[in-house]
Amino acid sequence: MPELDSLRGIAILVVLFFHGFGIANATNMPRPLRMFIIATMGGWSGVYLFFVLSGFLITGILLDSKAKPDYYRRFYIRRALRILPAFYLLLLVLWIVPRTGILYGRQVGWRFLTLSFFYLANVTTIFGVPAQYTALWSLAVEEHFYLAWPTAIRALSRRAAAYCAAGIFVATPIIRAITFKSGHDAGAGYTWLVADGLALGALIGILSRGPWGERTRMRWISIACFAAAIALFVVGAPFGIWRASFFAGAMLRRTAVDLFYAGLLVATLLLGTSRLKWIVNRPVLRWFGEISYGLYLIHMLAFDFVDHCLVRYFPNTFLMIPSHFGLLCMRFLVAAALASGIAYLSRRYFEEPFLRLKDRWTAPKRPRAPVSVPAMTEAVERSA
Repeated sequence: MPELDSLRGIAILVVLFFHGFGIANATNMPRPLRMFIIATMGGWSGVYLFFVLSGFLITGILLDSKAKPDYYRRFYIRRALRILPAFYLLLLVLWIVPRTGILYGRQVGWRFLTLSFFYLANVTTIFGVPAQYTALWSLAVEEHFYLAWPTAIRALSRRAAAYCAAGIFVATPIIRAITFKSGHDAGAGYTWLVADGLALGALIGILSRGPWGERTRMRWISIACFAAAIALFVVGAPFGIWRASFFAGAMLRRTAVDLFYAGLLVATLLLGTSRLKWIVNRPVLRWFGEISYGLYLIHMLAFDFVDHCLVRYFPNTFLMIPSHFGLLCMRFLVAAALASGIAYLSRRYFEEPFLRLKDRWTAPKRPRAPVSVPAMTEAVERSA
């Protein structure tokens, strides 16, 4: 499904624009530029597109391998080879590089790194540890999904798994509402507050492998998701759904975003298997999709490094950046190019060798041929 690489490319680019233009002060900029800056502020939602995609893809993988005897071994080895090498390399970088002083304002302590090592980067504040590299929170959520969901798929029928995913999708915004009403942060990245995107993607993955996988029905699923997302945003607008500081926003904004991206996912799948597949099979987006994991891991450090260079060599220019669109764009392009280059090199020369081990390490074990008694005796004698 190469069209899904295009979706990954979109997801990582909106995240990149969000962090690249997040320091902007657009108050005195011309209206078109101000509108562009405002649009980039929605880039936080790119993480939720990753969640919907991950829920869909992982559920499909699990369903397709459910009957195999090496179900758990195959899944976890392949996931480990894909995720862990680059992840633990990043933790090593976060331990060493900020101490060299070449990253502007970046301090990462051993307590945060220890919690991140055990995939707890999204709950560090519960332990009184600040989130010192926020990109890691979503990876922790995905790892929790990888730990729990394979067991659910293995134990449940496809229909029961669909009901389970739907239940999680409905329950998560309710949990956010309770959290908000109790005075806690409903916008935190705790797994139980953001699980609806993964659950919705999983539900689509289940439906696509049953009677609902027929094109006409999938088209209606896409339309229903888009319509529900738009309705939530329109109806909820007077109640503050666009802002997480209001009850409606804390409860339903993420749900509306998940529904929109679910509709986009299904529409992309339908286009990708039609004569119009050229619309969603874009080489540039697919390239960014292929390096999206490494780019997500490293992009914040690239901005930190560029800011360090600006502060050291062009301090007056650095102070002008937030209110100067041209300088903002230059900073963004330099940092994005640096991060993309590192991500490409990481994918080709560091991650790919591990990925090539997937098939070798997960090949089905062949039963040993029976050995005759004389042959066993001869072998023992040779070893003696």
